Amino acid sequence: MDDDASLRDVLIKGLTSETLAVEATANGQMALERIDAGDIDVVVTDLRMPGLDGLELCRRIVARSGEVPVIVFTAFGDYETAVQALRVGAYDFLSKPVRLDVLSLTIERALSHVRLHREVRRLRDSPESISATGDLLGQSSAMQVVLDLVQRVAPLDSSVVITGDSGTGKELVARALHDLSTRKSGPFVAINCAAMPEQLLESELFGYEKGAFTDAKAARAGLFVQANGGTLFLDEVGELPMSLQPKLLRALQERTVRPLGGRRDLPFDIRLLAATNRDLTQEMSDGKFREDLYFRINVIEIALPPLRARGNDLLLLAQHFITQVAAQTQRNVIGMTPEAAGQLLRYDWPGNVRELANVMERAVALTNQDHVAVADLPERVVRHTGSHPIVDDDPSQFITLEEMEKQYILRVLECVGGSRTDAARILGLDRTTLWRRLERYGVANSNGPPRINH
Repeated sequence: MDDDASLRDVLIKGLTSETLAVEATANGQMALERIDAGDIDVVVTDLRMPGLDGLELCRRIVARSGEVPVIVFTAFGDYETAVQALRVGAYDFLSKPVRLDVLSLTIERALSHVRLHREVRRLRDSPESISATGDLLGQSSAMQVVLDLVQRVAPLDSSVVITGDSGTGKELVARALHDLSTRKSGPFVAINCAAMPEQLLESELFGYEKGAFTDAKAARAGLFVQANGGTLFLDEVGELPMSLQPKLLRALQERTVRPLGGRRDLPFDIRLLAATNRDLTQEMSDGKFREDLYFRINVIEIALPPLRARGNDLLLLAQHFITQVAAQTQRNVIGMTPEAAGQLLRYDWPGNVRELANVMERAVALTNQDHVAVADLPERVVRHTGSHPIVDDDPSQFITLEEMEKQYILRVLECVGGSRTDAARILGLDRTTLWRRLERYGVANSNGPPRINH
């Protein structure tokens, strides 16, 4: 919106593209009427105009709809008025004469702000639209593959190994598999193989008779027997001591266990689920995991993607945790600001979903508003700049689209541990296309995930 017709024509021609429609008006009143009609995402306006000036226009737009960012033009020496515009809610201001590349970048940033605002509002207002299996939430393509696999595998009685980084939700997958199975009325028994010493782990798994050792005052059934008719979940199965692995293998083959100090075998009927954040194939190569046990438990594998590879699932989960914690603590917190959402997306989340849950619990506890803001997030999240190839403010640092694509493909490949299949699925490419691009980057024949300099 500008009263200079020649400038309006230049900007319409310079900004219009396949993805951006541009309209222009000559005065503030016409602009308000057009905005009220709807379907306007960003407003760009001059400050100095006859009638309804840019400052008042900005004030009215913000009052009518906080979702439409306003970018204002200011002449040299008129920064005081520009600051006033920011105080009434303007998104940004640019000096005249306006550089088209800088304006385009500012508009794109404003559009990103709009998209975040709408996504945050959608997640807050429409929780019923969230795709879920049990307590598993996800709308990303990577997570949809997991949810579909869980639905298809759950009715089977096959053993399943759930793999993924620490904090990705492996136990939630195990519980979903149990709850959707024919064994759902039976017990779900879980044990962390890394949480106890070898002798205690053996007695927990197989049970013991009275007097089997010093503290055995009475007989106790092991977890295999306790889980009879249901599901036994071995978390961190990669930590299982080598000395126990043959006993576990025999139990799974014979479907019986002999308690410590016992003289007879006890039958059991379970479905075995296991989880690990280790690469069991590498553990076998290193002699730390038995090959025969691996093939016994790993009939089906479900690989969970890291949170950083799940796109906007991060915001979906953040909103879920806000709602959950607010209800538990009876705090009036209903969502997050777009700025907070943007900072969450920039962070790499090494602790995955577990770390996100802790961050949102902290934020809900600390905020004094009804929306979590950037100031409520931990310093490590706020100060993190991310590893994204886009530079916000310095056009001289921009990279080509081809280089941006290369960095993104290699980043996804790094996140999935070098798996070409998983990377192709997340990127929406077939494996042949991905291989050809990796060959062009010089990494097609490398082993493991690529090393990326950010």
